Amino acid sequence: MDTTNNEKQSLEQLLTDPNFLKIPKVGDVVRGKVLSISKNEVHLDIEGLTTGIVRGEELCNESSDYADLKPGDETEATVLDLENEKGEMELSFRFAGHKKIWDKLNETLKSGEIVNATVTDANKGGLMVNVNKIMGFLPVSQFAGLVLEVKIIDANGEEEKLIVSEKAAWEERQKNIISSYKVGDTVEGTISALADFGAFVKFENLEGLVHISEIAWQRIEHPEDIVKIGEKIKAEIIGVEGSKIFLSMKKLVDDPWKKIAEKYKIGQIVPGKVLKINPFGLFVELDPEIHGLAHISALSEKPIQSPSEVANIGDTLDFKIISIEPIDHRLGLSLRLDEKTPTPEEEMSKTEPEKTEEKVEEEKKEELIETKEEKPEEI
Repeated sequence: MDTTNNEKQSLEQLLTDPNFLKIPKVGDVVRGKVLSISKNEVHLDIEGLTTGIVRGEELCNESSDYADLKPGDETEATVLDLENEKGEMELSFRFAGHKKIWDKLNETLKSGEIVNATVTDANKGGLMVNVNKIMGFLPVSQFAGLVLEVKIIDANGEEEKLIVSEKAAWEERQKNIISSYKVGDTVEGTISALADFGAFVKFENLEGLVHISEIAWQRIEHPEDIVKIGEKIKAEIIGVEGSKIFLSMKKLVDDPWKKIAEKYKIGQIVPGKVLKINPFGLFVELDPEIHGLAHISALSEKPIQSPSEVANIGDTLDFKIISIEPIDHRLGLSLRLDEKTPTPEEEMSKTEPEKTEEKVEEEKKEELIETKEEKPEEI
């Protein structure tokens, strides 16, 4: 009898507890334990209530709090949907990270702490600046009395027009330093900024660009897949144009494609992990250094509208190697394992004349020259 009364009393206490059976709402920030992490998604245990998932663009965030998450860690995320197509709670680091950044900025405001700001743009009223990845405004009146080193780029007494440039003065100072370097030299520096098209490296008061195609031999989605801001790296100078310096990290590493014949053969069936899905096919990792493409036409015996009909990102499937082009760093794959594979001689007769290594290098240099000139904000 006492046991029944105790159980009844415990149940009443739970029901009157405001936190008991508290179901989160869309927009709430919830806390959970990391269950698993992959390149494209993170699973969380939401206080034993349900399993949540953070995926796609919702993994991107302005806060650095999520950069080094590992299974077992506790973290916060914003609820986007209580239940998705798999019965999981849909979550976002992006919204939660945004809130954390603003909370930190308000704490800095109250404490009076001095912070660094990176200038990203200018207008008539002043400068647009980046503070902890949030855009801010610096009024032009703040620069009254500031002394700058500049170079005169236009002087016209009749029109009383004088134009100066701080950038031109900087480039002039750099000329003497740049002249001490030549193509082929190896430099050691620090990653200063990242952009979709490459990584910027500071060394000896200079700054060079490592184009995304020169970071690694394998295909990468973004420079941050390989390097991080503040990381020390070595690179080879592959081009100098005025004040622009072009660098290559992969030049200092042996090209794995030169020995690909020792690992892979046309007709060989190999396991591969799907890294990315495009309308025209699947990008597949055979090993950390060698990636290949399975064209949509080689994914199924029957016509399909999208590669996602036969595979998902992260899937490991068996592929047949149908072509290998070491100089162009291309490897063709097929899911149609029973289909007859053309012989190397047949493959060569269908393709254009083989490119030389010199021609490939020339095309890459032309691509570097066309790279955007604007340096991105620091990430």
